[in-house]
Amino acid sequence: MTHTEIEITAELVRELLQEQHPDLADRPVRLGARGWDNQLWRLGDDLAVRLPWATESADVLLHNEHTWLPSLAPHLPLPIPVPQRLGHPSERFPRPWIVTTWVRGEPADRAPVTDAEASADALAAFLTALHRPAPEGAPVSRSRRGGPLADHCEGFARQLGSATDMGLIPDPEAVRAVWEDAVAAPEWAGPPLWLHADLHPANVVTAHGAFSGVIDFGDLCAGDPAYDLSAAWLLLPDGAADRFFAAYEPSPDAATRRRARGWAAAKAIAGILIGEAGLQGRPGGKPTWGPPGHATLARLVARPTSPPS
Repeated sequence: MTHTEIEITAELVRELLQEQHPDLADRPVRLGARGWDNQLWRLGDDLAVRLPWATESADVLLHNEHTWLPSLAPHLPLPIPVPQRLGHPSERFPRPWIVTTWVRGEPADRAPVTDAEASADALAAFLTALHRPAPEGAPVSRSRRGGPLADHCEGFARQLGSATDMGLIPDPEAVRAVWEDAVAAPEWAGPPLWLHADLHPANVVTAHGAFSGVIDFGDLCAGDPAYDLSAAWLLLPDGAADRFFAAYEPSPDAATRRRARGWAAAKAIAGILIGEAGLQGRPGGKPTWGPPGHATLARLVARPTSPPS
């Protein structure tokens, strides 16, 4: 992560609004969150301002959201942050920024869902609605999210090795078996579908034990739905994955579920490493990411392969 040299403050946000969107400048401004790519500032009760503060790619990701989310949002059954305004680079702040709707709820890494049935149904309905053929010109993930798992074998082995060396993985061979089974599954042969492409516990919000929204669509792209379907193990309580797959349409075949399990294992290990970095006070670490990662691996290892469709 490379943080911007400009300190982002409430005063700076108000100045940017006054300069480019003065009709919004009199609203109260307060810090909402500091994410991986962007800072989020609350703007009154129903809006938010997102400004890139780390990673050079954040500018492109914000433009992706501004371009595509307004047309996708009306078809999705859960609230998402819908872009309302685009802020252009200026002398005060040399990067683009956006104003979006505010999605109410608490991030699931801090408030996991507890209503398994309602959450499985809500997640299935959301991904059923999102996973439609993407139009020509849709974003393609530069990190190959939604592409073949085989392209990520080296990275998976490296992260699994690091987490194992730290004593964070009780049964690395069982985790490796999940990945190898996923890599051996037939690749996606359908059209590229719209993907959220970053569904982990910090990017969904909850209220009263169930999902209340999905946030951070910067990695929105087209590809294999298995990448998003890994959320069945990453986000849902124990035993809820089967209900999710029964509700998701069209029912995924066995190969897609195998690939989804592999992606879930990879994302879980990444979350465990980020969580450990947070516990050690290292830059970019987030302590709340570790427990969901460990829970995900436990679910995957408890059932080494997916049941046939």
